[in-house]
Amino acid sequence: MSDSFTTTVLNITTGTAETVTDLTRECEEFLTRAASGRDGLLNIFVPHATAGIAVLETGAGSDDDLLTALHHLLPADDRWQHRHGSPGHGRDHVLPALVPPHATLPVIGGQLELGTWQSVCLVDTNKDNPERRVRLSFLG
Repeated sequence: MSDSFTTTVLNITTGTAETVTDLTRECEEFLTRAASGRDGLLNIFVPHATAGIAVLETGAGSDDDLLTALHHLLPADDRWQHRHGSPGHGRDHVLPALVPPHATLPVIGGQLELGTWQSVCLVDTNKDNPERRVRLSFLG
């Protein structure tokens, strides 16, 4: 692996409830090791068919608002063709079309370039799978 590309995998336990998990600190810690003051791009990717990555404000209610909006857009009921798992699980497989499983963000001088209130978050509505892997990759 060259110095211009570095990657790692985070193992995240999301539990048995719909969650928005802030990964900003983990991204920053990774960049401290991987970016070494360089400019580049951070790619965050969740290789799961029922989770996504979002950049949004957390802690002021926006994370709960996102889950509420997703619940309105994607109700957990029996309307879904995809029917294995808990009731309404088919909605979890539609989630990545609305909250994509990846984000690519600028890194300037080794620091993640986020707005004042922005955080990098894992969005997981799948209560059947509490274990997630998230790949962080720096290209500098």
